[in-house]
Amino acid sequence: MKRNFTRFEIFVPLLCAACLALGVALCIAEPLYLAPVAVVLAAAAAAAAVCASRTRRLVRHILHGEKSAEGGSFAELSLPVLILSGDVIIWYNDAFRHELLGGDEACLEAVRRRVPAFDRALASEAGGQNIENAGRRYTVYGSVADEKGDLYIAYFFDNTTLKRQAGEYIATRPSVMLIAVDTYDEILKELKESERARIAGEIDLALEKFIGSTSGFLRRMSTSRYIAVVEERHMQEIVKNRFSILDTVRALGEENITVTLSIGVGRLGDTFRECEEMAVQALDMALGRGGDQAAVKSKTGFEFYGGVSRSVEKRSKVKSRIIATALHDLIVQSDDVIIMGHKMSDLDSVGSAVGVWRICQMCRKPACIVVDEKRTLSEKLLAQFHDAEHEGCLRTPDEMENQVSPRTLVIIVDAHMAYMVESENIYRRAKTVVVIDHHRKCVGHIDNAVIFYHETSASSASELVTELLQYMPSDKETRLTATEAQALLAGITLDTRNFALHTGVRTFEAAAYLRRMGAQTQAVKKLFNSSFEVYAHRAQLVTDAELYMGCAVVVADELPEHMDVVIPQAANDLLTIDGVDASFVAVNTGSQISISARSMGDMNVQVVMEELGGGGHLTMAGAQLRGVGVDEAKKRLLDAIAKYRETQHSTRAAKDAKEK
Repeated sequence: MKRNFTRFEIFVPLLCAACLALGVALCIAEPLYLAPVAVVLAAAAAAAAVCASRTRRLVRHILHGEKSAEGGSFAELSLPVLILSGDVIIWYNDAFRHELLGGDEACLEAVRRRVPAFDRALASEAGGQNIENAGRRYTVYGSVADEKGDLYIAYFFDNTTLKRQAGEYIATRPSVMLIAVDTYDEILKELKESERARIAGEIDLALEKFIGSTSGFLRRMSTSRYIAVVEERHMQEIVKNRFSILDTVRALGEENITVTLSIGVGRLGDTFRECEEMAVQALDMALGRGGDQAAVKSKTGFEFYGGVSRSVEKRSKVKSRIIATALHDLIVQSDDVIIMGHKMSDLDSVGSAVGVWRICQMCRKPACIVVDEKRTLSEKLLAQFHDAEHEGCLRTPDEMENQVSPRTLVIIVDAHMAYMVESENIYRRAKTVVVIDHHRKCVGHIDNAVIFYHETSASSASELVTELLQYMPSDKETRLTATEAQALLAGITLDTRNFALHTGVRTFEAAAYLRRMGAQTQAVKKLFNSSFEVYAHRAQLVTDAELYMGCAVVVADELPEHMDVVIPQAANDLLTIDGVDASFVAVNTGSQISISARSMGDMNVQVVMEELGGGGHLTMAGAQLRGVGVDEAKKRLLDAIAKYRETQHSTRAAKDAKEK
């Protein structure tokens, strides 16, 4: 049918053109025939126009169903129906003409001229195609009507009301928001009653204005906890503004008073209870990442906003005492203990593992530290434990994988992600697991630990273990040795960069205890000394650095074997350059691209590394990229930095606009 219409449409203009050409040729040959030829051509053109018009009306009349039983049955449907030959409209019923054509006729026209959004391929899919036309919403379902595939029938279901109601349903879905004042117990409690009441009142007022701008409500759960419920339409705006309440409350603090919030949001759950459970998980994640941020949990995963300030130090040691008691009981109840840190172990990982090994000796339980001495950044420290006193202390992952029994306790230090531990197989086989870590919590963390001792305000895992050691029963035979104390002090020194960053009162108290136990600062300093070759490669990385958006970036193609230690060292050195907010050193180590990131606190390198699948701290983080080349790794790194800077800029702009 399409071919017949096409031939007709093409044949008539061609015939007219041929007649005109013959007439012109005849007139040129014999000018006397000019007048008769003109009359004949005009009459022929008029007749052709009348004939074409009558033919179109007849075809439209026939195809519109009045001469066809099949067409008549479709024409009587209240549902808009369209029949196409290819992309040409050859038939439609009255409902289609009134609803989608506005009463006009469109036979033999291209469908894209009348319904631009229509797509045959999308309409043929199982879910149909959703389109909007003249303010109405339709779901279009279509199928081929003949064997040759020339005819195509489309049905237009008007579900405008249903879709509006569905949109309103989604917009009114409740989102549960749990809000915690991070610094209440550490700072506000120590203020005078009048000052505490003033700041608490300002926090209440800020939260009331924040929730009051929505259709939701806010209720206080305790002195430092709130719960709010808002509709999804307002939650979308809150997310768009990146939780501006975080900046508002942070601005309430004074010179010596830091006020920050942690917010957990449960969103798009099926029930109120599910939203509340997701909000609890989100708040736990926000607190585990250092506070001063919002974590949004939905069925698709977590999203994070904020996290631009340092963690507030937890001054109370009550939790340490409770954890120490629980850990002692677990060790005593176990047959043996396996301790391990993260892959490419550093001084903090090894130092904290040594501290836990000493705790096991105090509890009179056999224990060992699993470490791959071929891939470590702590060769000098590990060499000190190959002596008679620590015989059997260090074991390889291969040796211990088959030694895990149902009564084996596995203690993981300086890591809380399963893929980062020294041996994931050992972790998977263990029935009882303990985690001791200080890094900001990441999505997908170990969630089956009996004890999950996680303090982001601590400088290092070695600091946490040092505190636990002080609550363990000991005597002259099991007390901490000078070598072990130096290992713990080295771990603290590494993560604080010689006590310059991320230190608090408890950090110095832990260092003082280790000093009393015999740790020598000179011996610790020697653990950080490097060979001339290492120094030369580190200096080369620093020399190759480029400045990008206030960051020092190095991407190196290769590094000699056993030189991985220069990567974090070069990142630390780059921070000493004026104008550098953060440093990123990425090196191809053969099997992967290892990235070490450092900052002085003005830039949250953890957020940047999370874009690349890594994590860490606000001032110290890292990531590993596998299956990519150096050029691709550099592009991803620069894109992550640019995204972070763009977010920073938009947040500041929104804050300035709000203040104005």
